[in-house]
Amino acid sequence: MPSPLGLRRWATPLLVAVALSGAMATPAAAGPPATPVTLDFSGQTYRLRWSSQHQHEFTPAGQDDLSRWTDMVTINTYPGVSDGEGLAEMANRALGNYRRHGATVLRTASIPRTADRPAEHLVVALFPSRAFSEAVFARWRLTDGRGTAVIVSHRIYGPKTGDAMAAWLQANGPAVERRLMALDLIPSYRVLEPAGP
Repeated sequence: MPSPLGLRRWATPLLVAVALSGAMATPAAAGPPATPVTLDFSGQTYRLRWSSQHQHEFTPAGQDDLSRWTDMVTINTYPGVSDGEGLAEMANRALGNYRRHGATVLRTASIPRTADRPAEHLVVALFPSRAFSEAVFARWRLTDGRGTAVIVSHRIYGPKTGDAMAAWLQANGPAVERRLMALDLIPSYRVLEPAGP
């Protein structure tokens, strides 16, 4: 695996030091709703493949095997979060959880609240493992009055994927982040969790 400095070279010009946190969830047995739910990201249509409580996983066509996906968008909703303070707390928890799970945090940023838009938070992290490397771009925002995390993930499989992931991040990382931060149209929690609170 390359040194973290190789990965940080991509992130350094973008780095804004802000304390954030977040949560990685482990899927439980569940399935998608009966009616197909989709979202568009980066020129591809992602289809809902799995849902459980407040976590919803989408992959593009050809990646419906959730044990071997390459690209995923996950939407997490937080029913008790309806303001900027609660949203920042969820982002801070996630960041702490990422670090506890061995992630290298490449970038954090916050977009301040304006008169017509609540604050948002971003974490970009890399999760290395023996089986794959995973780059994660996570954005916390309020959607339909509820705290929401939209997480874009990319995996490269194999035992020694550090160089390949560094190259992928160099070539794609800034564009993925821009597209994520510009993404406005996502399925509402009302669609994803019709029976929920």
